[in-house]
Amino acid sequence: MVYRIIDKYYHDNPELKDLLILHSEQVRDRALKVLDLHPEWEASGLARRQFIAEAAMLHDIGIIYCDAPRIHCLGPHRYIEHGYLGAELLRSEGLPEHAFVAERHTGTGIMLEQVIREEIPIPERDYCPQSLEEKIICYADKFYSKSHPDREVSIAKIRENIWRYGHDAVLRWDALVELMGESDR
Repeated sequence: MVYRIIDKYYHDNPELKDLLILHSEQVRDRALKVLDLHPEWEASGLARRQFIAEAAMLHDIGIIYCDAPRIHCLGPHRYIEHGYLGAELLRSEGLPEHAFVAERHTGTGIMLEQVIREEIPIPERDYCPQSLEEKIICYADKFYSKSHPDREVSIAKIRENIWRYGHDAVLRWDALVELMGESDR
């Protein structure tokens, strides 16, 4: 199902399609690795393996609408908009839960107050991951950049990079790291 949806929207841009699939598979594999560290999440129903695999593959589906030529994105929108644009696409495909993942995975989440204060050009609402599944995918996404798909970023380097988004973003990152139970090796 996920590859069918990706192909439906990306068939005219094979370079971006290949990059999206590579990145999404990296995020999916990392998210499932985290889930494997916490079998109690799956056993309790807090995290569904199939949903996490699908939603991780579709979390960046909205980049097709954005302008980021370095990674083959040739759309009219700013890159910061890819989350809510992807959510709209996924809702149109009948995937409302997957849409929340797309909408809430950017950075460590974007708070409504931040959208307003910084005049971020996205609809005014909260974009912080809510469910455990959303948090797992948001976390896993930070380890891989579409600009450098051959590298995995360390937890410490991610934390350093997140500082540019402020203290609250770093606190959210630290909370995600603690929740996932991973540490730099």
